[in-house]
Amino acid sequence: MAAPAIDRAAFAELQATAGADFVRELVDTFLEEAPPMLAELGEAHAAGSAEAFRRAAHSLKSNASTFGAATLAAMARELELQGLAAATPASLAALARQYDAAAVELKALRDE
Repeated sequence: MAAPAIDRAAFAELQATAGADFVRELVDTFLEEAPPMLAELGEAHAAGSAEAFRRAAHSLKSNASTFGAATLAAMARELELQGLAAATPASLAALARQYDAAAVELKALRDE
């Protein structure tokens, strides 16, 4: 069985700190903004734009960390640190799959 995409303890702590209603808004914002970030990573990779690639990876990492999406954050961090030259279509596809898993769990947690 795969590990959860969202650390429930981290998510619960966020809710306790920020409030459940505000966290629902944050989740919705993340779910709207993350797909364009993933697209930007792919576009920056294809265009050879190292700075745009780094910024998109950094933003995705930071946002994923907020919700306890540790694997997604770690994958984005790796891309941010290694940069454009180390990215591959396979690593970008794996990142997108991990985002999809995190999104499913975030939606469920948001609606609990």
